[in-house]
Amino acid sequence: MNKFIPILAMSFLSATFIGTSCATDVQDKQQEVKEKQKELKQERQEESAERVQAANESMQQVSRASKIIGTNVKNPNGDKLGDIKDLVLDPESGQVVYVVVSFGGVLGVGDKLFALPWKALHWTRDKEYYVFDVDKSTLKKAPGFDKKHWPDSSRWDQLREEVKEFYQVNP
Repeated sequence: MNKFIPILAMSFLSATFIGTSCATDVQDKQQEVKEKQKELKQERQEESAERVQAANESMQQVSRASKIIGTNVKNPNGDKLGDIKDLVLDPESGQVVYVVVSFGGVLGVGDKLFALPWKALHWTRDKEYYVFDVDKSTLKKAPGFDKKHWPDSSRWDQLREEVKEFYQVNP
């Protein structure tokens, strides 16, 4: 029996050591799992934020007419050419063909309206205006109309050709 006591004690101590060692391993594994879950959660949040950002950018590619009307138009040098007064749509396609920009005059008196090809304007999101690559002296010579005498529907076809020829841009 005396021989069994040391063996029994040794077995007990070994089992305790192994049990403690296993418990430590289990705790380490649990900690690793928690860290991995935290990393995955962070990755999901980042992916979600990226999807939201992409959706926001996509929404910014369209704009309400009320947000466009009144926006300034400048040339690449930053000179103000005028502001957008209206949008002209193609009734067949539903697409914006022209923006009508007011230019010249003083305090709205004596200014002239110009139909600028929508495709020729570039939106600067950070500066909140549109850029049209033309200088003021060229714009003064461009085909336009008086704000009290808008072209009727038959005149738009003629104006379209004049604008296309003048700006060398297909509307």
